[in-house]
Amino acid sequence: MSNIAASIITIGDELLIGQTIDTNSAWIAQHLNELGIDVLRRVAVGDDKVAIVKALNEEIANATIVIITGGLGPTADDITKPLLCEYFGGKMVVSEQVLEHVKAMMMKRNRPFLERNLKQAEVPDICTVLFNKMGSAPGMWFDKNGKVVIALPGVPFEMVSIMEDEVLPRFRKQFFSDALLHRSVITAGEGESFIAEKIKDIEESLPAHIRLAYLPGAGMVKLRLTGRAANAEVLGSELDKWQRQLAERLSEIVIAMEDIPLEHVLGRWFAANGKTLGLAESCTGGYVGHLITQVAGASDYFKGSIVCYAEEIKQSLLGVTADMLAQEGAVSETVVVEMARGALKVLDVDYAFAITGLLGPAATADRVEVGTIWMAVADKDSVKTKKFWFPYDRARNKDMAVSMGMLMIWKFISRK
Repeated sequence: MSNIAASIITIGDELLIGQTIDTNSAWIAQHLNELGIDVLRRVAVGDDKVAIVKALNEEIANATIVIITGGLGPTADDITKPLLCEYFGGKMVVSEQVLEHVKAMMMKRNRPFLERNLKQAEVPDICTVLFNKMGSAPGMWFDKNGKVVIALPGVPFEMVSIMEDEVLPRFRKQFFSDALLHRSVITAGEGESFIAEKIKDIEESLPAHIRLAYLPGAGMVKLRLTGRAANAEVLGSELDKWQRQLAERLSEIVIAMEDIPLEHVLGRWFAANGKTLGLAESCTGGYVGHLITQVAGASDYFKGSIVCYAEEIKQSLLGVTADMLAQEGAVSETVVVEMARGALKVLDVDYAFAITGLLGPAATADRVEVGTIWMAVADKDSVKTKKFWFPYDRARNKDMAVSMGMLMIWKFISRK
């Protein structure tokens, strides 16, 4: 089957008033798209029975799949489960699997098992229970008249767990007989328009069953090939061929041949080459180190980060002099170079990265423009510096600084 359509309904008053940002529907839509399922609409409704039923009726009329998130917990405003039980004409029963799971969770957390915990183990007798290994509220799968309605917890990591373990594999099996495969080429340093022009002839030559998506990010563009065909082996070979063509055409800016974060790309390089990395972070406050240590095995190559937010820490730990700070300012090329050299020495590493800047919103006495960032990467032989300016708010400026910083590390080490 093909051209399967889906709708996503997110439930919660907190979504409507902006107290909670809806990341669930974005994640679900992205992964449905990767599977070849088109998302028709994303609808947000409050904790109101009439509004939920109205949304459900409208989306079932137009979509084969309706995914609902939210309203499955133990509190009074969690109305999704009893509503769906009534909607599909079932009755509530206790799931022994869920009950044992909830009891075990309460025991591990040294908490009493309450009556409302027992309610969490109740499910409509007409649904398929979707086990939630990350929490106490199970997901539910309903089939009716060729339509599928799925209810998931609103807690993002619980939703993701159930989708990955239970829902997406069922979708692949139930809705698709053809193989669906992906290949990626990750680039850095050039924009989407430049890349599109560079590979225009390759993209125009792609067969109808293979499509190319551009997924731009901070300083990076991911190219994703998606193919669907009856024979997985033949399709895989075909995708490999097109992937190689894209990579060869863009060889100067390709950093990876699979869709992995830049911190994983860096980790693989450092692990493979037996080199070590250290950081000196001022304006990013340890954020680069946080991402580096998200990679399992980072302790093999990452020695640490000196978070030198205050000027006295730059002086006492990294050897930046008071005169230099007074003359050049903390946000300067001279200071960031000394920070990198100091980290190289203090942390005793092969490579050091340093960053200092003004994220905003207020300017400093030395009139550094908000959004100005200086970065440096150093080894024992050389130091590379670069100045950036980001025009966003404080949070976005920090995200951009971290992304461009890791990209700067990659460019420096890969040329070695």
